[in-house]
Amino acid sequence: MDPQTPARIPIGISDCLTGSPVRFNAGHKHSSLCTEQLGQWFELVPFCPEIAAGLGTPRQPVRLVGEPSAPRAVGTRDASMEITEQLLAYGETVAATHPHLCGFILMQKSPSCGMERVKVYQDNGQPAPQTGSGLFAKALMQANPLLPVEEEGRLHDPVLRENFIMRVMVMAAWKQLGEDGLTRVRLIEFHSRHKYLLLAHDPDAYRRLGRLLANLRDCDLQRLAEDYFADLILSLKRKASRRSHSNVLEHIVGHFKRALAGHEKSEMQSLIEQYRLGMVPLVVPVTLLKHHLLNHPDAYLDSQAYLQPYPAELSLRNAI
Repeated sequence: MDPQTPARIPIGISDCLTGSPVRFNAGHKHSSLCTEQLGQWFELVPFCPEIAAGLGTPRQPVRLVGEPSAPRAVGTRDASMEITEQLLAYGETVAATHPHLCGFILMQKSPSCGMERVKVYQDNGQPAPQTGSGLFAKALMQANPLLPVEEEGRLHDPVLRENFIMRVMVMAAWKQLGEDGLTRVRLIEFHSRHKYLLLAHDPDAYRRLGRLLANLRDCDLQRLAEDYFADLILSLKRKASRRSHSNVLEHIVGHFKRALAGHEKSEMQSLIEQYRLGMVPLVVPVTLLKHHLLNHPDAYLDSQAYLQPYPAELSLRNAI
């Protein structure tokens, strides 16, 4: 790789989604969304927990059996073939040995990789009323509860896809902060860059985290930073609404109150209102704001992750 080319952000992924023939029938579940769209911008790191558990291809399918809260992973034809402990252990291992991952994309409905809504069967062979999680996915998420995780099927929802990628980018920025060296100044700068993004997703967390960082003089910086980021990344998981985005857009426009002419202010307000009413996507008012920022530079706004939270080429704000 060219030393001037920045490394792509690593995201874990169920290997079958990359096109690898690792499923029980020696097939795959190739996702062009993942490999062709996201793969251009992120390093997809594949994992197959069933292969890691020692199963080959083709193989006897596995399903979840027992209590939905703590099911076992057993063969569909031969229940004596059980890989429960292997899947759980592999989830913990991946979490421990791949701390560089900034997100994970899982295969839905899989007894190993499904994030939620996975069928669990009773001992009589009938599906239980409650569903569960794939055992690898469950162990991975329990071992690293802050890691942004989504299922490939859910990523076809534009709002969920945008939210997932946004959290991946924030996770990557936080890991970079750790590599650069945590200091009080860098923590404040990180929070400042993400304030409007946080305000769009969780106004209460915006105020709460602001108070948390109000006095860093006599604190245990490492512990406070860990508490801060846990609150931040979980708060960002909340879906932003058109109303909350509009509120942030209004805040940003306030920075231009002396710079914009009357007709420019009217145009900006009109676009924000159109966005709030669902007439145009978020990219429309944000693009105009970025145009005004070019004409009227503002160092604080220029640093805001909200205005460019991920590569523009992903077009994630064109459909929300």
